[in-house]
Amino acid sequence: MRTIIENGTIVNEGDSFKGSIIIDNDHIENVIAEDEAPRGIYDRHIDASGCLVMPGVIDEHVHFREPGLTDKADIDSETRAAAWGGVTTFFDMPNTKPATTTIHDWEDKMARGEKESHVNYAFFFGATNGNADCFNQLDATRLPGIKLFMGASTGNMLVDDKHALDDIFGQCAKLDLPLMTHCEDTDIINRNMAKAKAAHGDDPDISLHPVIRSEEACYASSSLAVKLANAHGTRLHIAHLTTAKELGLIPENDCSFRLGTMPNVTGEAVIAHLLFTDDDYSTRKALIKCNPAVKTAKDREALRRALSKGVITCIGTDHAPHKLSDKQGGCAHAASGMPMIQFSLVSMLNLVDEGIITAEQLVWLMCHNPARLFSVSNRGFIRPGYKADITIVKRDTPWTLTEDMIQSKCGWSPLTGDEFHWRVMKTICNGHTVFDNGRMDETYRGEAVTFAR
Repeated sequence: MRTIIENGTIVNEGDSFKGSIIIDNDHIENVIAEDEAPRGIYDRHIDASGCLVMPGVIDEHVHFREPGLTDKADIDSETRAAAWGGVTTFFDMPNTKPATTTIHDWEDKMARGEKESHVNYAFFFGATNGNADCFNQLDATRLPGIKLFMGASTGNMLVDDKHALDDIFGQCAKLDLPLMTHCEDTDIINRNMAKAKAAHGDDPDISLHPVIRSEEACYASSSLAVKLANAHGTRLHIAHLTTAKELGLIPENDCSFRLGTMPNVTGEAVIAHLLFTDDDYSTRKALIKCNPAVKTAKDREALRRALSKGVITCIGTDHAPHKLSDKQGGCAHAASGMPMIQFSLVSMLNLVDEGIITAEQLVWLMCHNPARLFSVSNRGFIRPGYKADITIVKRDTPWTLTEDMIQSKCGWSPLTGDEFHWRVMKTICNGHTVFDNGRMDETYRGEAVTFAR
């Protein structure tokens, strides 16, 4: 099938221009500027008048809970939410049950992705205190990299042994595998929790979450990760940075908004930390509890500034659904994590409207840079020969998020009741329209992502 997307504003590689995109089956055949008349016969015309046409979003940080935690979410439900949100590719994290720390369990996840995923998929391999020696048995062309939990979080995958950390950083450097880290110092967190419980009881109020999972805990771990990466020459990507202090560990990256070699140390910001502050605990309670914690307004503003300065390389979601019943309570009892993938793009387009980033920068941060950072093959850009992963969005009359819109299996969102100004009109995955203005093609399955290594 030959398709033409016409009359839209294409946002790609730092530029915005009126033009057309020609798709031949699953790949982009040509990109044509408005002043060049498109020629040919097409099986399908997509009118993108009044819309932005951009590469499909690559969410490089999700927790889809399968296997073992499918009462919270599964690949089928969460990739439906992804498609509704304009996300055409996801990279899933390894803290499932069982954890993705053996080749057998990683292959099991790949088989589940092939069977269930409505969009393109890839799965991180998880590091443990004793599995670095098996990294060289992994097929690096089929996985984004290694995920390392340097702080305790969901899944009991904490790696805190010094020799194990050296082995992990060293092996990743030797194999040129990206290493993505969750950085929080568990000893500091445990001491803070003990103090909070002594003063406030067994389940301290949720407002104390950023005091327990503090700036100090984040910086101590992130600075150690940077030290180890520099010592070994490891390609380090620090997940979900939350503090202004941590941003000082990552220099401004002039490659973030232009083509070029990525630096060895990069950082990610996730939606929750770009939207919320510790003031929001009073109204949203544990719905916004996540690890690392949502922190101060000063920290949020620093993260937002870092988006446009090239300090932050990627925007992810850290999409991590829980049943609503698990989100009740305070710092000790409520589960950490929230579903964010369906509304991540429209949330960031709100930031575009506010002048915090430009539409062109948004596309670098959510589409181009995840592809570049993890060496994704032929995705993440609107280029001839690349896979036709395309998202079409339109600025619309303001609308309010209600629970009936939510596609995630958990059925709730911390954004319920918030107002948005943009809508995802179409999500095209490998040339196939998987989502079309409120209608989902449940039969479509995405492809395994490959990596150029």
